[in-house]
Amino acid sequence: MADKQKKMVESITSMDEDFAKWYTDICKKAELIEYTSVKGCMVIRPYGYAIWENIQRILDSMFKELGHENVCMPMFIPESLLQKEKDHVEGFAPECAWVTMGGDEKLEERLCVRPTSETLFCEHFKNVVHSYRDLPKLYNQWVSVVRWEKTTRPFLRSREFLWQEGHTLHATAQEAVEETERMLNVYADFCRDYLAMPVIKGQKTDSDKFAGAERTYCIEALMHDGKALQAATSHYFGDGFARAFEIQFSDRENKLCYPHQTSWGATTRLIGAVIMTHGDDNGLVLPPAVAPVQVMVVPVAQHKAGVLDRAHELTAELKKICRAKIDDSDNSPGWKFAEYEMKGVPVRVEIGPKDIEMNQCVVVTRHNREKCVVPLDKISEIIPQKLSEVHAGIYQKALENMQRRTYCCKSTDEIIKVLNENGDGFVKAMWCGSEECEDKVKEITGVGSRCIPFDEEEISEKCVCCGKPARHMLYWGKAY
Repeated sequence: MADKQKKMVESITSMDEDFAKWYTDICKKAELIEYTSVKGCMVIRPYGYAIWENIQRILDSMFKELGHENVCMPMFIPESLLQKEKDHVEGFAPECAWVTMGGDEKLEERLCVRPTSETLFCEHFKNVVHSYRDLPKLYNQWVSVVRWEKTTRPFLRSREFLWQEGHTLHATAQEAVEETERMLNVYADFCRDYLAMPVIKGQKTDSDKFAGAERTYCIEALMHDGKALQAATSHYFGDGFARAFEIQFSDRENKLCYPHQTSWGATTRLIGAVIMTHGDDNGLVLPPAVAPVQVMVVPVAQHKAGVLDRAHELTAELKKICRAKIDDSDNSPGWKFAEYEMKGVPVRVEIGPKDIEMNQCVVVTRHNREKCVVPLDKISEIIPQKLSEVHAGIYQKALENMQRRTYCCKSTDEIIKVLNENGDGFVKAMWCGSEECEDKVKEITGVGSRCIPFDEEEISEKCVCCGKPARHMLYWGKAY
């Protein structure tokens, strides 16, 4: 047991010592990112990008199963186009980056570098939607966007980041609301089934909804340190954008109508969520579904006759059922063990001369470092089981962390007391619905509203702040 708990990667700061430094250490030492001369921007290195490619591949398949098609809009938005929806432009104005020169000539109209693409999609929809037969339009794009953040951190908040943004247009409000909720469920299912990450599904308060939206839904995850992270959002716009951009269609009675619109998105911030939900003091712990390498084969005493050949044969066999690699470098086995612990490879397979003699190998799971001896003729059967064990194990650990760090409170004094005694986490408390109370709770306790959960409980009948009759239960928390 002592050996299982031994810290293998000494160069990573302990998360209990300094969680922010621990996070940065992992991003750097696991070769996920590198900093650049462009302030607030990062290089996503091959290992980090491979995680994003797996996220993208899975989500893209889920979207297409529901009928969505991929498109690509321009990177630049003319200022006059952005100005068409008042609430939208006001919401994004502080984060916009502007292009004012083209070559050595000043532009007649400055161009915004895309912070999001609602206005571009609206312009396009106006040109291509004329009849109810043209609806629904179910579009998505995989692009980068720019938001001029003041404080940045790899994956969690950067000035340029990668994401997908879905934009759909529907004939009726009901269809659009159903789409908004369906896509939120897609994100929640993805987080549970592929990232092994439990989330809370809910609706944002009016003060926290997306600029220009009638309703914003979100999924909220709890990180290892007790801080909340918004993992994805889905927005219902009503017909507000359609009216601003004069998008109309003829319905079945040949009457002109305004369509209803949605948008929804997830970003490379999901990689940060994976790091902070599952990582430990030895580095990354990757969910098998998105791990670039699911199984790493490490030959032991590889200088001895036959070891490398058998290890390569084993790797070729494993490649038929999973993403497997072999490290046949001249680094020591101990170095390799530590390296792939740090990189979060879900399963390690060790094979040496004695193993070959006995027709076996040693299989080690990353999340708990448990070892077992497996007959080589059973390896194709055992490895999928071990990958499933890793997923189930890290999901259960994350769920227990969320449950342990979720507190029910009936007053702001109780919130302060509970957080002082137990540390950060989700707080469930009642709310009267006023923005004044929402702001005051954050001012007094330090925790802000995260969402109104779909599955509300009645903690009490009174607002946690003012004592007036409560309208909703809110999840509150400190957030990334």
